[in-house]
Amino acid sequence: MKNQQFEDFKNFINESPNFSVNSPLSEALLLKKEGKVSVYYSPFEYVNVNAKIVLVGITPGHQQAVNALNVAKNGLDNNNSTDEILKSVKSSASFSGPMRKNLINMLDDIGLNKKLNITSTDQLFTTHSHLVQMASILKNPVFVDGKNYSGSPSMLKSPVLRELINDFFVAEICNKLKNPLFISLSPKVTAALEWLASENIISNDQILSGIPHPSGANAERIAYFLGNKPKDQLSAKTNPETIDKNKQDLLLKIGVIGNN
Repeated sequence: MKNQQFEDFKNFINESPNFSVNSPLSEALLLKKEGKVSVYYSPFEYVNVNAKIVLVGITPGHQQAVNALNVAKNGLDNNNSTDEILKSVKSSASFSGPMRKNLINMLDDIGLNKKLNITSTDQLFTTHSHLVQMASILKNPVFVDGKNYSGSPSMLKSPVLRELINDFFVAEICNKLKNPLFISLSPKVTAALEWLASENIISNDQILSGIPHPSGANAERIAYFLGNKPKDQLSAKTNPETIDKNKQDLLLKIGVIGNN
């Protein structure tokens, strides 16, 4: 897949009216189509090469893509440089609200703040943002039948999605950062990261998986992970054994247990 960047779409973004969440992305932004799968451009190419931590989601959704395009358009209207615009897109795409708080609480709970020698991982979003890279295993927005991609078809079996992983995530993240820790926010992402490890692109020791996704929909799993809800009060939808094992594995990998 051709590695088209912001400069290739700058004029189109600048001349477009504001992008709307109520409308599909313009076909002018279409990068590739394979059956029901469509890949579009949105300006997510900023890479923090000094990052020690990479928070990895699946792919930007439609809302996130639209927000990024409007941030870029606003930057162009203000005559900002490309670097300034792409950095602004990165900061606007960061976790916010309750989702950020949940993520911070879980990362602190497994001792990532100690690993990074910071007081709390909330500093990754403020004074120590130079330590973190927000990323998606599929950098560009992916849609299936016009809907946000959520893991089906398998990104490891789809030629166009595997191409996206290799041409962007591997080339722009794995090859540019020096031995970062990859924090997976989805089982589908974990599978892709483990595949990269099997290909000797990254190491299994770099993969931190098993943290519940920080969205409000996972409130009960998050509460149990943090020790704020006892096992006997959990609903049937929450598997405490899986969460316990995942957390133990994370603690061992981070090195908190081994260092105590």
